[in-house]
Amino acid sequence: MRYAVIIEKGRFHYGAYVPDLPECSAVGQTVEEVKSSIYASIASHLEGLKREGNDFPNPKTLCEYVEVS
Repeated sequence: MRYAVIIEKGRFHYGAYVPDLPECSAVGQTVEEVKSSIYASIASHLEGLKREGNDFPNPKTLCEYVEVS
């Protein structure tokens, strides 16, 4: 499955979350660090769902960039 990951720059760090996986989030000092952390968080989240016998949620979030001149 393919899930959308949102990465935002905060005042002191970067934050990331997955809209289709509630409570799946991460923080890091750099983009690379937050990407690594969110991928680990996703893996852990999905492993927890699997252990509990739950299905993985179907991705519903769409993302797109809009060019503005």
